[in-house]
Amino acid sequence: MTNKEKSAELVNKYVHVFSCPICKSPMEVTHLKSIVCLNNHTFDFAKQGYVNMTTRSSNSLYDKELFKARQKVIMESNLFAPLHKKISEIIIENIDALKDEIMILDAGCGEGSHFQRILDECENLRITGIGLDISKEGIRIAARNYKESIWLVGDLANSPLANQSCYFILNILSPANYKDFKRILFPNGLVLKVVPRSNYLKELRAALFDHSDRKFYKNDETVSLFNRHFYLLDILKLSYTKEITQTELIHLVQMSPLTWNTSKSDMSRIINQGISEVTVDLDILIGINKQTKGGKE
Repeated sequence: MTNKEKSAELVNKYVHVFSCPICKSPMEVTHLKSIVCLNNHTFDFAKQGYVNMTTRSSNSLYDKELFKARQKVIMESNLFAPLHKKISEIIIENIDALKDEIMILDAGCGEGSHFQRILDECENLRITGIGLDISKEGIRIAARNYKESIWLVGDLANSPLANQSCYFILNILSPANYKDFKRILFPNGLVLKVVPRSNYLKELRAALFDHSDRKFYKNDETVSLFNRHFYLLDILKLSYTKEITQTELIHLVQMSPLTWNTSKSDMSRIINQGISEVTVDLDILIGINKQTKGGKE
């Protein structure tokens, strides 16, 4: 069976959680080739095993090389291992009382490596992962490498998922669309949003920006916006320093949005500065729909 057919079978098993991004009607899988809605809007499975369900063109700032570097950092080093462990613990703690199979959405999943590491940590057969990202390049890599989850190219503002279809939504160092999150979140479901704190990758910031204001970062506005949309159950602070090799540093520099507008000469300068450790400094925001708590939207 091809990757395309395997993906179509998996989507068919959970097709009830899909909603057409064009007309919002229910969908079905046809001939293990396409997912089609009641109004005949059709989205084909790609040979790698993902579905492109966008309704508009998009120019993602993330390219293939960035995703490859990101995958190497996440999958081949332990730089983010404490983050993956902590998120998996939160998920496991909150599914014990649930009887049904659990759908988890990673909104803005990139090439899927964070999500895969978290699912591996959970080791729970009741969990089915759905990875969604606007970047076709990222989703293509995810589908090629991690075949146990559903991978979708889609718009966070118009996701192809039904109302109240996911019990967890992960949003890891990525933009969010809270209106759509609230729509697809199951009653009593949780949003886990990971945002950087002031010391996140401070070694790279120091090398890049010297005395610039960009050397410093605050997440106050991000946390405040999250709190306006969700009842904030907790903020878990995760801060640690990890030693990194020269190869890991190269990949980290290549994957970081901090270096998007950095020249090749400056990239080489940073890599050759002898940075041997980096700081991971993050907040994990845990939220639940305010309406679930009896509040107003």
